[in-house]
Amino acid sequence: MNIVQVIGIEEFPIVKKGDSLAELICNMAKKQGTSVQDGDVIVVTHVVVSRVEGKIVNLDEVVPSEFAKNIAAQYEKDPALVEVVLQEAKRIVRMDEGKIITETKHGFVCANSGVDKSNVPGERVVALLPDDPDGSAEKIRREIKRLTGYDVAVIVSDTHGRPLREGEINVAVGVAGIKPIRDRRGEKDFFGYVLRVKQTAVADELSSSAELVIGQADEGIPVAIIRGYNYPKSENAKATELIRPKEKDLFL
Repeated sequence: MNIVQVIGIEEFPIVKKGDSLAELICNMAKKQGTSVQDGDVIVVTHVVVSRVEGKIVNLDEVVPSEFAKNIAAQYEKDPALVEVVLQEAKRIVRMDEGKIITETKHGFVCANSGVDKSNVPGERVVALLPDDPDGSAEKIRREIKRLTGYDVAVIVSDTHGRPLREGEINVAVGVAGIKPIRDRRGEKDFFGYVLRVKQTAVADELSSSAELVIGQADEGIPVAIIRGYNYPKSENAKATELIRPKEKDLFL
């Protein structure tokens, strides 16, 4: 039987700048009896990665521009938060009904440039996306291998909305050790038909499955282990492979 397990790492401590996420993951997984194993996929929320890397901002220390003030007044938002969103954006994609959709410096199109207020200690503190989410994932992966001797894949995830469906899902913004897309073109289906367009965004699917145990509210589970999935391995893949080229995008 093909069995895939999704295991949340519970009682994870509140992280601070400079902490070793790899060490915490290994220690807390062992403590709950689910030690990291060879071939695991480790999914880590971007917020804890950003907190460890110091990618947090106190809104009380932000001086908003006139442009940010105008947008904030129009959409009844915090001017300081709008300023941070604009600073993290490469361009504004859409603004409507109080929502600001931007393209981040990484190339991701998402709400508020990925700036996150949830699960960040401090009423006026927000977390930004890591500067290099792939590099962050690789650092965690490399450290886990040093600590355990095991080869794992690491995904840094974030919550994104979707243009044609309600609700949000977790997607991959950083990857290490795993190819984010499994290319099925050329394979045959159950009835012998040759697949011609099938490419599965496995890193996004794994991120979303991890969210089933990670959650978004008071669960306090920022890391999940996915065990039993035979993922496509890669030493140089990047999460930006998941971004649809502008010339192929029918919605933006």
